[in-house]
Amino acid sequence: MRNMIKKLLLPFSICMLSGAVFAQNGTLKGIVMDSTGAAVEAATVQIENTKFITSTDSKGNYKIENIPAGSYSVLVDLMGSNTVEKKTEIKEKHTTELNFSLLQKVTQLQKVEVSRPFVSGQGMGHMPETYEGVNYSGLKTEVLVLDSLDANKAQDNFRETLGRLPGSNYSETEGGGFPSNGIAFRGLIPAQSTEIQTRQNGYNLSGDVYGYPESYYLPPLIAVSEIQVIRGESSLQFGPQFGGVINYIIKDGPLDKPWEFNLEQTAGSYDFVSDVLSGGGTYKKWHYFSFVQYKATDGWRPNSDVKQVTGFAKVEYDASDRFKIGIEYTLLRNLIHMPGGLTDAEFHQNPDQSFRARNWLSSPWNLFALTSTYKISDNSSLTLKSVVNNSARNLVWKNEDGGPQQADSITPTGTYMPREVERESFLSITNELRLLTSWNLGSVQSTFNLGVRYFQGEMWREESGPGSTGTNFDLNLYGGTWGDSLYFTTTNVAPFIENTFHFGRLSVTPGFRYEYIRSTAIGIVTDNSNPLVSNTFQTSIARTWLIPLGGCAVQFKTSDFTNIYGNIIQAYEPTTYENLTPIGTTAKIDTSLKDVNGYNSDLGWRGKAGRFINFDVDVFYMTFNQEIGYETLPGVNGLYQYETNVGNSVHKGVETYVEVHLFKIFSDHSKIGDFSFFNSYAYDDSRYVSGPYTGNFEEFAPVNIERIGINYTYKNFSVTTLYSFTSLAYADATNFGKNGEIDPTGEVGLMPAYHVVDLSSTYKIKNYAIQFGISNLLNAKYFNLRTNEYPGPGIIPAPGINFYVGLSATF
Repeated sequence: MRNMIKKLLLPFSICMLSGAVFAQNGTLKGIVMDSTGAAVEAATVQIENTKFITSTDSKGNYKIENIPAGSYSVLVDLMGSNTVEKKTEIKEKHTTELNFSLLQKVTQLQKVEVSRPFVSGQGMGHMPETYEGVNYSGLKTEVLVLDSLDANKAQDNFRETLGRLPGSNYSETEGGGFPSNGIAFRGLIPAQSTEIQTRQNGYNLSGDVYGYPESYYLPPLIAVSEIQVIRGESSLQFGPQFGGVINYIIKDGPLDKPWEFNLEQTAGSYDFVSDVLSGGGTYKKWHYFSFVQYKATDGWRPNSDVKQVTGFAKVEYDASDRFKIGIEYTLLRNLIHMPGGLTDAEFHQNPDQSFRARNWLSSPWNLFALTSTYKISDNSSLTLKSVVNNSARNLVWKNEDGGPQQADSITPTGTYMPREVERESFLSITNELRLLTSWNLGSVQSTFNLGVRYFQGEMWREESGPGSTGTNFDLNLYGGTWGDSLYFTTTNVAPFIENTFHFGRLSVTPGFRYEYIRSTAIGIVTDNSNPLVSNTFQTSIARTWLIPLGGCAVQFKTSDFTNIYGNIIQAYEPTTYENLTPIGTTAKIDTSLKDVNGYNSDLGWRGKAGRFINFDVDVFYMTFNQEIGYETLPGVNGLYQYETNVGNSVHKGVETYVEVHLFKIFSDHSKIGDFSFFNSYAYDDSRYVSGPYTGNFEEFAPVNIERIGINYTYKNFSVTTLYSFTSLAYADATNFGKNGEIDPTGEVGLMPAYHVVDLSSTYKIKNYAIQFGISNLLNAKYFNLRTNEYPGPGIIPAPGINFYVGLSATF
């Protein structure tokens, strides 16, 4: 570790010596007026993608101090007026004056996409009514600006980065045998992010939107500028899933210079290292940006080493004032050593141990995207996003049918038992076309949104192949062929339509979506249900779904800075053949699984009070008919898990986010810095309301999730402390473990409540920055995943205490 830090510091020492030095920062001030020339009070002034934010006083004046020298975009926003953006240059020891004029909205056609997300000084906010072709009116949305956060982004720590999102629940599997951490909301299962649609720059990331929604690739948080979240009511515009959408926006190059480069290096515990090189800029009508990250670690458990390279590049061309087109490419290459799961006894003895040394996973991912925007008029825009996914997921591991308590033993001949090989490859294309236009019906202003998604996907799955007796990553077959070999296809065509009617302060948005889905499967399957004999047979299956979905959202502007939102929208989860034949699992699957349907609803109030409080408080109610879950049943060889339609369930609760800037109560320009805190809390009562387990809690659904963060910023230094609490949860519908039962495999049972404290800080010097932090400061021993498949089966421990230090430079 010491040698690695020396290597890390050497290039930065050279950079900082050659860049000469510690300069004083500059100041930005000005006045904000309306279209009549009158001063505007309480307008938000923010330097884009930074922590620098303030509000105007009663005379329209604003002032931001201690800004590092450089080029910036400054945004001024007041609810009821168009957002205004200006470029400016901040110079050392110099005060720059920048004035703004806001245009009040009048009763005429409303221009499309004039708003930007509202974001507080600590990087948390919500989406406007419309943005980049999407209508968000009346929906529960959140926005996180990552450059405004002190967090362990180099190690993709979801708890620190996304912890401000109320009710966000995680499976901490990155570095524990899976390529990424998982996330879910409102009592849904977080493992592999299967319950939430993951996107990058607005397009789909997963292998198959229905048959294989797992997220093997997520953008590295260190390269992400913004995260946009829509809760479950996203189903009309993005697809019928219950869990909503999370959209990762990759950073951009500057608009005012042809090139800017950034070098960021991070070192941490367990020989963790991350090297990121990014660059981009603007030349005439061309905009471009790219990054590459190399990341490696030995892992906090034996046999948990990871090597990974992630790359991204995009080029955009402004063909005219109205038409813009771009291409993007994303690459992931990794090799992950899976340390395996633990039983309860093994976890309590030592959560850092491992009994698997021969399990490996690789998930090479390739995304090719085409994006275009055409501004038909000042009131209408057309957007197209197309993405081709050509990717794979490869696994070689010891057969885990016996659970983690079964040793990976050596035979009398002195060799290990042969491993199993599993391979999957994906090829798909997703096209999404959206029209957003504003129109009037008499005195009623309206925003019309029309779109369609076309998805065509193929997946090849080969599993139960006889692998080697070795210990390295080897996908070759030895002495046999595949037990199962299947070819899947999915076709999806889904048009949708919405219209927002504006009645003064009230907006009403009815909508409708129609889903056509066709799924096929053909190939060879081996039936191993009889331990004495295996039967191989051909299968050929095809199924078609026609799914209508409807809903309505409302929004009422209670003031220039606050609004009430509410919605009720249908959702649906089809069960395809891919779901019936999962890979790498010890569970038994009900072959007659039925589709799940229900709806999402919200009622909330959000905005800002004065210059020092940002808040969002809502209640939610979700219903699931024929919810799919796991039963724990007795078998010939002990307990086993059975996946089936357990019964109907209801998820209901409260989500609150409150952020307070204490010093701004007295002055908007405190000379002693900014001291703020936030509280992100969710109460979630998710239970089965019919069937044999009525009254039981849903799987992976903690009732209480509480996070409290404290931040202090003074000039170029900021530090954040985060306290997180997650209450107990269960891994199956039977709530196995509530009476003290212990499953010898560790696959089911109680997941105890846990408390975690994180510390992170940033210090900026001109074009350089230093990050330092300690994750899991008190070294809590906990886990948030029991699983019957890889990277287990069994308990997957969360990482213990670990530190990181990072250095970055911009040229």
